[in-house]
Amino acid sequence: MSPARSSRKRYQEFVEDYKHRRLDQVSDAEEAGPAPASPRPGARRAYLRGYLRWLRPHRYALGGVFVLALVVAGMQMIEPLFIRFIVDHVILNKSLDNAARLSRLNLTGFLFLLVVILSHIGGGFKDYRQRILNVRVMLSLRRSLYERLLHLPLARLWEMKTGGILSRLTGDVETTTGLLQMAIVSPAISVIRLIIAIGILIALNWQLALTAMAIIPGVMVLSLIFARRIRPIYRSVRKDVEIVDGRVGETFSGIRVVRAFRQEIQELISFMLGRHTVLRKELFAHRRELLLWTSWGLLEAGISVVIVWFGGYLNIVGRATVGDIMAFQWYMFLLLNPVWNIVNSFSEMQRSLAAMERVFEVLAEENDKPDRPGAGDAPALVRELRFENVTFEYRDGQPVVRDFHVAVPGGSVVALVGRSGAGKTTVTDLVARFHDPTRGQLLLNGTDIRDLKLRSYRDLLAIVQQEVFLFDGSVRDNIAYGRHDATDAEIQDAARRANAHEFIVRLRQGYETWIGERGVKLSGGQQQRLAIARAILASPQILILDEATSNLDTESEQLIQASMADLLADRTTFVIAHRLSTIRRADLILLMENGAVIERGTHEDLMRARGVYYEMVKRQMESHARDGDEILR
Repeated sequence: MSPARSSRKRYQEFVEDYKHRRLDQVSDAEEAGPAPASPRPGARRAYLRGYLRWLRPHRYALGGVFVLALVVAGMQMIEPLFIRFIVDHVILNKSLDNAARLSRLNLTGFLFLLVVILSHIGGGFKDYRQRILNVRVMLSLRRSLYERLLHLPLARLWEMKTGGILSRLTGDVETTTGLLQMAIVSPAISVIRLIIAIGILIALNWQLALTAMAIIPGVMVLSLIFARRIRPIYRSVRKDVEIVDGRVGETFSGIRVVRAFRQEIQELISFMLGRHTVLRKELFAHRRELLLWTSWGLLEAGISVVIVWFGGYLNIVGRATVGDIMAFQWYMFLLLNPVWNIVNSFSEMQRSLAAMERVFEVLAEENDKPDRPGAGDAPALVRELRFENVTFEYRDGQPVVRDFHVAVPGGSVVALVGRSGAGKTTVTDLVARFHDPTRGQLLLNGTDIRDLKLRSYRDLLAIVQQEVFLFDGSVRDNIAYGRHDATDAEIQDAARRANAHEFIVRLRQGYETWIGERGVKLSGGQQQRLAIARAILASPQILILDEATSNLDTESEQLIQASMADLLADRTTFVIAHRLSTIRRADLILLMENGAVIERGTHEDLMRARGVYYEMVKRQMESHARDGDEILR
């Protein structure tokens, strides 16, 4: 969210879109736009059906909550009848002596108190069971959403950003769960209570009932129409919160860069502008809700005045008793309360529906590279990995890898070299099946890897990248991330082979030392050695080393390479490296330029050919000779 555009300007654009009913048509492709595009009506109905399917396993618990709500509503419906009986048949009943009136009052008062107590206890128990049901639905929904997010295409995850992912997993799921109460339980119970209250009112005095209820239908319809327009506002708010939270995540992930370029104030301004826009939109919605709430408050007060006024007239002319008037007052509260609950449920439901659309939009998406019908398990041993005329494009017509053809025997080491942007990492991403070829195919032992189950294929892999990612946990947990069943001896052996054991045992708590988020408590070289140890412990058939030793000093790199000799044996390894010492022992070197292989062979073959590779090595050796470091860039 750019600070260049003030929150006031964005808010004014938002209000204009709202006034002209364009809010639902605003494209969420515009980062600073007021709201994401509204889902198609058919999609929205599909999302609602999906939500109902989520509730199906909880139908018995939902039924129990519904029965409890009905029992409580029934007890509340008879409470005004006690008031009417006490006033008309006890207090104002002159035909009974004082002792009889007192006895009847005590008995009726005791029953009245018992009904009130039971209704409140039942209401509390119903709320508790409702909360348990909400939690179960929330956990189930959150689990499925998290699982789907883990398997979405990388491009979609990058599009959503960290803030969008967290927003859906936390606030959106919790708000979506509110649909259980707002769209199902509360409206259903309110309708039943409304029908019962109207029936009792008409039975007591139809004239007074019709007078009191005459204005309710019109006001209710207007309220529903009014509340319907609030949903786009909350959808827009959720989108803005996602953008702001995403920016916060980026800021603190890159806090070193922020401080190095002295951007603390600028990031603070950006954060406050974003939050200010969110606050303005929330107040915009609140003003409209406040108008609705105020109207209903006036309606309740007006109806009470009408009941007393017209009821007094009916009492004077002998058509209504004092007990009728008092019971009517209570019943009108019981009547307006479910009406208000229906309207308020619809208003609150707008937030839940906006959140539900965002959650089920993700759940409706296809997993990244779903297994083909009849896909088989990957072989236990890699005999050959063959690229057959592979071309890959991130965007149509812009190939990043083109006409890539190479056969890699199992157990061999392939080094990929070339300038930045030559396509080296994309080739390894194809091997890891983070992407599938746009054209051509990648064969494992003669079988297209797309015909293998993705999970079983990736069981063959281990990756060490230049940008090491470690989790906020212990050293032991990070090394054993790919093999949670590894023994202490296996973990320590992997650390020794990665030249990491010595620095680990010097840490305060050794292998139990907590290394912080992304391993911030370790140096860059230490982080990389842990990543290498993690790959060693996984004992993969296919190993990808993407600048795996770039953050190591020369001595540590030599120690690691010596200890990794047995790791590379009988394992198919793809190495991306700039250091000559890392690649010169490779069985095959592929020099890439603009996504294509322009030279291939062993180090000796390419040096004898005196081509581009030879010139690159020569230039680098000359420029770095004085430093005693061999780097191939």
